[in-house]
Amino acid sequence: MSRFLSFRRLFSIIAKEAVQMRRDRITFAMMLGVPLMQLFLFGFAINSDPKGLPAALVATPEDRFARAMVSALEVTGYYRFTHPYVSAAEGEALITRGEVSFVVTLPTDFGAKVLRGDSPQILIEADASDPAVASGAISTLGTLARQALTREAGTEAETQAQQARQVDVVVHRRYNPEGITQYNIVPGLLGVILQMTMVMMTAMALTRETERGTMENLLSMPVTPIEVMLGKVLPYFVVGAVQVLVVLTAAKLLFGVPFVGSLGLLLLGVLIFVMALVVLGYVFSTLARTQMQAMQLTFFFFLPSIMLSGFMFPFRGMPTWAQWIGEALPLTHFLRLVRAVMLKGAGVTDVAQPLIILTGFALAFSALALSRFRQTLD
Repeated sequence: MSRFLSFRRLFSIIAKEAVQMRRDRITFAMMLGVPLMQLFLFGFAINSDPKGLPAALVATPEDRFARAMVSALEVTGYYRFTHPYVSAAEGEALITRGEVSFVVTLPTDFGAKVLRGDSPQILIEADASDPAVASGAISTLGTLARQALTREAGTEAETQAQQARQVDVVVHRRYNPEGITQYNIVPGLLGVILQMTMVMMTAMALTRETERGTMENLLSMPVTPIEVMLGKVLPYFVVGAVQVLVVLTAAKLLFGVPFVGSLGLLLLGVLIFVMALVVLGYVFSTLARTQMQAMQLTFFFFLPSIMLSGFMFPFRGMPTWAQWIGEALPLTHFLRLVRAVMLKGAGVTDVAQPLIILTGFALAFSALALSRFRQTLD
């Protein structure tokens, strides 16, 4: 029996594997960290019915009926008026930049029409570039508006008269009137594909040198750390350019995604985003000892990025703490940029914030990569 199965030899192999697992801290952390991350992300952060969405109000502050409408909308839980009583031009700029999901416009004579018994009109512009954002929040607007004005009327006679009237709620689904999901998903896939491939390939670049035993030859060459880093990451820009070309062509020809913005502005954002990604992958390569560890680090970074960036679920519908984490991810800001340029026709001023933040990511990752590489030289 011992010839085929020896418990002593078996326990020796088990002990050996346990020692290796204990030494491989990255793999051991993945075994505990990934399940916990999935539990928290799916359990607390993901919300398919987003509420508390930022909104802007274009109305007269003195109008009591306008205030009643705002209160009624906020009571539903879907609307959070972060920009009350702005001008029409300010509301347009806010929804273009993606700072608000709704712009509610009440005419200056809204209260007068209510008192005269006319049919008042309310315009609600919804950012439908993400169809999931607009669906729940506008489903009961007509009934809600009538109830709000009825309560504000006061007396029983006025209440009965108000119930007979109709409030004309005009809903304008901006950027994606038909609610086509591909218009939101396909531009986002550009960022997801770039992140998955750029980070993973560059993360394996330096660890491949270590595993093959060629790192010593590389370090013996008369090159500086920045030359090594640039030599490792720049070739992957060609791969990224091919991926961008494929995704944009498929988005136009296969899915019919509209492109109403500037191609040059989009390519500028892609260039900065790819630079941040390849340098981040280089940072991972300085942390990992093997290609397997590099892939594990990439996956550990990729999971929260795809969940908390607004790619799969509405960003504004997540808890505040999840939004804070999402703001620290480059993919979040790239998705805002690419959707704003492609679907909304945003200009440089509209996407200046994500461009600046992505540039900051690229510079910070570069400094960290150079610092980590100097440590490996030591």
